[in-house]
Amino acid sequence: MLTGLYAILFYVATAVLVGGLAYRIRLYWNTPAPLKIPTTPAPTTEAGVALRLAREVVLFESLFKSNKWIWLFGWIFHAALLLVVLRHVRYFINPVPDIIVFVQEFGIYAGFAMIAGLAGLWARRFLVPRVRYISAPSDHLMLALLMAIGLSGLTMKFVAHTDIVAVKAFFIGLMTFSWQPLPADPVLLVHLTLVALLMIIFPFSKLLHGVGLFFSPTRNQADNPREKRHLAPWAAKLEAGEGPK
Repeated sequence: MLTGLYAILFYVATAVLVGGLAYRIRLYWNTPAPLKIPTTPAPTTEAGVALRLAREVVLFESLFKSNKWIWLFGWIFHAALLLVVLRHVRYFINPVPDIIVFVQEFGIYAGFAMIAGLAGLWARRFLVPRVRYISAPSDHLMLALLMAIGLSGLTMKFVAHTDIVAVKAFFIGLMTFSWQPLPADPVLLVHLTLVALLMIIFPFSKLLHGVGLFFSPTRNQADNPREKRHLAPWAAKLEAGEGPK
C-alpha cells in the first residue's frame, strides 16, 4: 500500500512538474516584448547576449554587482544544489556514469553548503528591512520547504540511514512501471513527500525564476535599436493593416 501510494504521488508530481513547466514556458514564449529594453550596458550582438545570459546563469553577474553578501549566499546555495541533484542522479540510472560517481563525495558536503546558503538567504528576509517588508508568507514557506528537504536528506545520510539500494530499485521501477517495495523509514518518507511537494509547487512559484531569466527582455535583447528596428509581431500586423479595424 505504501509503495503504491508513493508511486502514484510521484507520477502525479512528475506530470504536474512537466506539464506546468511546458505551460509556463509556452506562456513566456508567446508573451510579446513590444519595446527594446535591455538593461545597459548591454551587448549589441546575439553572441554577446548569449555570453551575458551564460554569465548570469553561472556567475549571477547582476546580483554580484548589486549586493555582494546576498550574491555569496545565493551562489553557494545554487552551486551546492546542483551538486546535490547530480549526486541523486545515481538513483535513476544503471549503470552509473563515472562523472556521477566522481561527484558523490562532493555532493555529500554540498548538502551542508546548501543549508548554509539557504540560512543566509532566509536571514536576509528578517534582517533587511526593505526585504522583510516585501516578503510574503509564500517566500518563507518556500525557504522552509527547501530547508526541510536538505535537513531530512542529511539526516538520512548521517543519523537515520535507509536502504539506498531499495530506494534506487523503487525509482527505477517507477520508470519501468515495475513497482518495487519502498522502505518504510519515517525520515525517508518525509524527505520524499517534501520533494514531491516541491515538484508540484515549482512551476507555479517564484522558484521558476531560473527559467524566466531566459525570457527576460532586459537580459535576452541586444542593444541595437539604431541598427535594427524592434517590432513585435502583433505591432507588425497592425502596421501592415492586418489588425482589427
